[in-house]
Amino acid sequence: MLKISPGGVSYLIRTNALQVETESLRSERNSSAKRIGTAKAQGEDIAPLLEAVKDLGDRLETNESALNDVQDALTDIELGLPNLLSDDVPDGDSESDNTEVRRWGEPAGLAFEARDHVDLGERLGLLDFDSASRISGARFAVMRGALARMQRALIQFMLDTHTAEHGYEEAYVPYLVQAQALVGTGQLPKFEEDLFQTKTKTPFYLIPTAEVPVTNLARETILDADQLPLRLVAHTPCFRSEAGSHGQDTRGMIRQHQFEKVELVQLVAPDRSIRWQRWRN
Repeated sequence: MLKISPGGVSYLIRTNALQVETESLRSERNSSAKRIGTAKAQGEDIAPLLEAVKDLGDRLETNESALNDVQDALTDIELGLPNLLSDDVPDGDSESDNTEVRRWGEPAGLAFEARDHVDLGERLGLLDFDSASRISGARFAVMRGALARMQRALIQFMLDTHTAEHGYEEAYVPYLVQAQALVGTGQLPKFEEDLFQTKTKTPFYLIPTAEVPVTNLARETILDADQLPLRLVAHTPCFRSEAGSHGQDTRGMIRQHQFEKVELVQLVAPDRSIRWQRWRN
């Protein structure tokens, strides 16, 4: 069960009180304006009426400003809430508490000692971290020859498989998005430090995952039930600053600032979402 902090409760109470006060002042202002208009049209002295409401505008402006501030604070609390977990997710303090749900196949046995991808790639001349570092700094890689070709082939293979065999529609989407798109998928405001942002007058963000633009295809849109589920697949580069991960998994092509991904997104009715997330027999 989701618990609301005492601070969140106080903001809710304050918001409700300010809304009532503000609506009351707006109603009083409108009524006063009508009375003054009627009195003026009838040639009456409106000075007493103006005196009675002379501070009404200031009081309303003060209330509206306070209401906006508390609503902004409440929105920040709401946007900081984590996603709710399914009831069958076990409690735990670390990944060691995870429960294995299903296993398919067995790991292949090797007749030789496995080598790290960095050792293999550099020895074969396929991975070049030194050149990437000179060009862009740490957490970048240059792939050459067969490895670059294999990445391109894997991307094509995944797109073709999901569109031809699994009923997904391919989408080509922007790699730069505005802030509201990231709010809609939960990256903002919580994970702003992990994003790359332009310095243009209207800031853009480099997408950290294709999920952001693909999911936002349904933003501010009402879909008919017979349109669901929507199955979308997209290939994009992804960009992440990896803030706070210094010293963690830094060797090789792990926690890179730039990488490629083929993303699957399904838009389904809420009462069917769990079914589509799980393995189907």
